[in-house]
Amino acid sequence: MTEGELPLILFTLAVAALATVLILPVGIAVAYGLARWEGAGKGLIETLLSLPLVLPPTAVGLVLLEVLSQSSPVGQVLDSMGIEVIFTPKAVVLASAIMAFPLLVRAARSGFEEVDPRLVAVARTLGDSRARAFFRVTLPLAWRGVLTGALLAFSRALGEFGATVLVAGNIPGRTQTLALAIFHRTQIGQDAEALRLAGVATLMAFAAIYATEVLSRRRGARARA
Repeated sequence: MTEGELPLILFTLAVAALATVLILPVGIAVAYGLARWEGAGKGLIETLLSLPLVLPPTAVGLVLLEVLSQSSPVGQVLDSMGIEVIFTPKAVVLASAIMAFPLLVRAARSGFEEVDPRLVAVARTLGDSRARAFFRVTLPLAWRGVLTGALLAFSRALGEFGATVLVAGNIPGRTQTLALAIFHRTQIGQDAEALRLAGVATLMAFAAIYATEVLSRRRGARARA
């Protein structure tokens, strides 16, 4: 590993971690709502939330670029507040968070669906409010699903490329992540460096996915018990 590659790896890890932390509260709320709600339109909402998983990442990046442009209402509000997003590290985090969000929600929803509603009802009869019952009963019982979702989201953010390159660019030392650096080095003929970075990315992804598999097996064993 060269001296210039360590900051790149640390930046990629920081982006993935920050993106995961930012979407965690919203993801938990959405997952819990989908797990408990049986009303009309649930399938439509689930489909909309899953779109980033099946759309080309570049399409998601293009939408973000349009939404954040200075000609859009959102862009004008951000500009009036002096907040610059496009082609900054903020855009890297935003793109990674949006692409990772569906994975968090799907896994966390499965965790909440495994919680027996009768246990929550007992907590309510003992005087707990809805919020207190959630934090004392539901969330502790669903924690493996939530953590699995967080690890999947982190893994997805580590390898995000398509949306990021459109909304944040590929600026070395500013917005370049590991995935973008691999692409850039391949383009300029530095195949050995690209392969070395690909190996690092593989190790990081393997560690995150392995942790997810361990948690999934434990959830399965608990469900069978």
